[in-house]
Amino acid sequence: MSVDFTAEAKRIVDAAQQRGAILRALGATAFKLHCPKFAVLFETLERRLTDLDFMGYKRQKNDVLDTLKQLGYSMDRSTEYIMTISDRYILRNQESNLAVDVFFDKLVMCHTIDFKDRLEVDYPTIPLAELLFEKMQIVKINEKDIKDSIILIREHDVGETDKETINGKYMANVLSNDWGFDYTVTTNLGKVRNLLPKYDALSEEDRQDVAGKIDTLLKAIEDQPKSVRWKLRAKTGTRRKWYNEVEEVQQG
Repeated sequence: MSVDFTAEAKRIVDAAQQRGAILRALGATAFKLHCPKFAVLFETLERRLTDLDFMGYKRQKNDVLDTLKQLGYSMDRSTEYIMTISDRYILRNQESNLAVDVFFDKLVMCHTIDFKDRLEVDYPTIPLAELLFEKMQIVKINEKDIKDSIILIREHDVGETDKETINGKYMANVLSNDWGFDYTVTTNLGKVRNLLPKYDALSEEDRQDVAGKIDTLLKAIEDQPKSVRWKLRAKTGTRRKWYNEVEEVQQG
């Protein structure tokens, strides 16, 4: 059964809102929702969508899960163990076989992204800063994450607001308190920049635009005053592991 991922993501977010619950899309579908102008790059870069991911507030967890149940989704029991150790729930639509991954309050992966008071900032996705964080926090970043990041940066300016802008000021402030997170994000931004020539689907204008925005973001991060905690951890550097190991969850 063919699934329109962006339409289904909007349907779920809207249904949750009708119940008074704040739910926002993240993951690849959120990137596509937020990049209509350069949506063609998802095709030319051969970026395929496979599932849906959402972030909500833990205090509204029951409303969110009830919403999904009413929309035809049920708990994926093959991944039930993951629910006992985190606020992460995997559900599946029995008709379309579409998997939905729902997180609450925080995205705990290689690094932790805290969504306290941030879900109200954008709609129907998490804010652009967090979308980029979502990809840049991956220590062993892969090609699909690099492609998503390129498209997101191509579509949006870097600035000091969340309104259709990658909030570089907010990102720099978050990273100024966590050396490990900072190291991973800046390393990955450099990787994205260096890999731009690899993709024939990008025009020279695309490459220059993305590279320039990455430089702007890296400068904002570098110029942000660092906390005492950041400075103390920086002394140890990569001699001590600076990230969490993440296990891949096998669905179905």
